[in-house]
Amino acid sequence: MSAGKILVIDDDPQIRRVMRSTLSSHGYQINDARSGEEGLQELRNSSYDLVLLDMNMPGMGGMETCQLIRSSSEVAIIMLTVNNTERQKVEALDAGADDYITKPFSTPELLARIRATLRRLPQLPSYSDLQPLAEQGVKIDLSSREVTVHGRASRLTAREFGLLTYFLARPNKTIAHRELLQAVWGPDYGDELEYLRVFVNRLRKKIEPDPSKPLFLVTDAWAGYRFHLPQ
Repeated sequence: MSAGKILVIDDDPQIRRVMRSTLSSHGYQINDARSGEEGLQELRNSSYDLVLLDMNMPGMGGMETCQLIRSSSEVAIIMLTVNNTERQKVEALDAGADDYITKPFSTPELLARIRATLRRLPQLPSYSDLQPLAEQGVKIDLSSREVTVHGRASRLTAREFGLLTYFLARPNKTIAHRELLQAVWGPDYGDELEYLRVFVNRLRKKIEPDPSKPLFLVTDAWAGYRFHLPQ
């Protein structure tokens, strides 16, 4: 049984060969593409669990490719880059990436990131948990990961959905940054506050009637975030 189906998009043929060999040996089904355009075509032709996407490609760069993938798909995306600045991390996450890994990286680190990204959180809120939101005009379909806010529909990526369900399972409780990162991204995380800032903003755009004045997903300064669930 395959551990997951992964598409590697990178213009470097040696990296593609190494990725294919390494990941295949760990049970993943691998295909690759040598450009953003080729990767987008492959995603139109077949479904994948995860995309490993190089940020610095000639022609259509990784950032543009990521945005185009995310405009039509909720597939998990890990960006690969040689640049380790916080600004570029935030740009990658804003473009729709789920995670970010800096070259050169070790095989154990890459495998850990892939496992964490493909991990699904088992705890889901019940129908009754969601009723107070429905009364405020926010409807969440757990099976399709679709959110409708006063008639405006959008779908959540797997990572956004994991973060939202973790909040919903702990309503009206301040959750520390480290706890959120380790619960949703994995035990190797804890200091990547930029991940939370980006993903909380992404969630607010999808679940809040006015994202600039959040009613539900509240920031508790210096402490963490809290999901305010009306009684």
